[in-house]
Amino acid sequence: RNLQLLDDMVREKELAVQNTSDTLSACRLRSKMLAKQLDHVDMEIEREEEAGNVAAVSRLQAVSSRLCAELEREKEQELRLALTQKQNLVELWQIETEQGKYDILREQLQKDEEELQMQYQEEREVRIWKEKITALQAEGTRRTREKREEEARRECEERKKKLLKDAKRNHEKAVCFLRKSMARIHEKNAKEEVKAQEHMERRIQAVLSLKTSITSNREKLQTLQILNKAKALEAKKEEMKMRETILAEGGNVIREIFLHKRRQENEKKEEAFRELQKSRKMEIVSRILQEQASIHKQRKSQSPTKAIKPRGKLVDPLVQSGEAWQSEETCKHADGEISQLYLQNLCSFSKVVALSLSLPQDVLWESGDEDTERDKTFLVPEFPGLWSREYDLHEVPKAEDPTRLAIRAMRKQMAEKKMEALPTGILHKQTVPGQEHKGCAFHSKPSCIHFKDFDVGQTYRKKIVLTNTSYSVNYCRLVGISEWLKDFISVHFDPPGKMSSGMSCELLVTFKPMINEGLEGAVMFMAQTGPFSVPLKCTVKSCILALDKELIDFGSLVVGETISRTISLTNSGALGTTFK
Repeated sequence: RNLQLLDDMVREKELAVQNTSDTLSACRLRSKMLAKQLDHVDMEIEREEEAGNVAAVSRLQAVSSRLCAELEREKEQELRLALTQKQNLVELWQIETEQGKYDILREQLQKDEEELQMQYQEEREVRIWKEKITALQAEGTRRTREKREEEARRECEERKKKLLKDAKRNHEKAVCFLRKSMARIHEKNAKEEVKAQEHMERRIQAVLSLKTSITSNREKLQTLQILNKAKALEAKKEEMKMRETILAEGGNVIREIFLHKRRQENEKKEEAFRELQKSRKMEIVSRILQEQASIHKQRKSQSPTKAIKPRGKLVDPLVQSGEAWQSEETCKHADGEISQLYLQNLCSFSKVVALSLSLPQDVLWESGDEDTERDKTFLVPEFPGLWSREYDLHEVPKAEDPTRLAIRAMRKQMAEKKMEALPTGILHKQTVPGQEHKGCAFHSKPSCIHFKDFDVGQTYRKKIVLTNTSYSVNYCRLVGISEWLKDFISVHFDPPGKMSSGMSCELLVTFKPMINEGLEGAVMFMAQTGPFSVPLKCTVKSCILALDKELIDFGSLVVGETISRTISLTNSGALGTTFK
């Protein structure tokens, strides 16, 4: 750095000396020119003085004085430049003297620079050699890649050729199969066309026969219409005669005619009812006789203990009632008395059936699908209007048939007599040969009457099914409900009377909440085997919060790493809530 600085100073001083020398030469040249001009002016002045030209002399004198002043200034500047030039030379000599002291270091520096340049040259040569090697390697890699691509291209072309061959072969097979399929389809269509033609011919024949029958029926209808007209005229004549007779006797014509028509309608209904009753009795008798024959056959082929059917199996109710009667009498009578017992039961059962012919909803057996439907809670009624008004289920409609009323009253009386015949406090054991029933005689479905998530002011209903799970005929009557539930719960239950094993009955529980509080209690019943109850529970809306994780595991971590985990909070209750 110092040598560089000295070199710079030498170059600056040399440049300054050169500039000063040039300026000094120019100044000397100007001084010479001014001296020549001054000599020339002096000669002109002398000439003009001799000529007597005063104006020219004055002008030339002024020019002469100006030239003299400029010449003096040039001489002064020349002196200054000479002094500056001398000083610059002195400084230059001093710097060169100082520079001479560092000649050894300068030589060493030049050697170092030459060595450094040689080192740079060697490094450049090594780098060029490495770059050549890398270029050769890249060229080899490129050639290898091109070779692989060429091989892959050839393989792809071969694969395409193979695929085209396979596709062509498969197309030929598909065309062959298609031709066969089209042949089969054409054959099938031809057969269908033949069938359709035959069917059309049959329909045409049916239409023709129908036309013929319509024509004959029209003739019969005309004949019937003529007969009906004749009967109507005859009835009108009889009515006129009756009207004249009543008028002659002085009675109420309209009332008597109305009563006469009502009597005729009642006679027609009674006749139809008797026919229906007769057919039902014949059907029941045939069923019971078939059951008797099958029971005798079963008793001969099996032992008495294996002849008893499982309680869980759903069988025909008539079969169940027959087996119950048989099981009750087996321990008391011999085998010869079974037929007499069946005849007695047939008589009593035919009376009950005769009373229940007009009430199909009171039939004692139901399908399994209906049992599943009973478990539903009816928040909204299935048929609008049925529950929208207060309706007395025991009230008799005014327009109901008197025969129905009589049958219903008789059934109610029979049920009350049977319930009264049950001795209070006396419990009967349910036994069959080899077994004794233990536990509750009736099974409730559902086992608990639960009204959950209710709203105050709404009305909720549940249908409950009670099934006789004992081994014999049993009875069931409603005792009541818990005292604290009477303001909110009402139960509608028609006593079914005698129930065979496996039979079921229904009751409707209605809940009208007035306060937003939970309630618990029971619905009490009395059976032949003792009292039993069905628990009842009413729960208000609540919020049930739960997390999907009990432990948040982040696993193995690295310092500075960020891992996130998600937690789900779920409200499975019916009441909303806030959380933090």
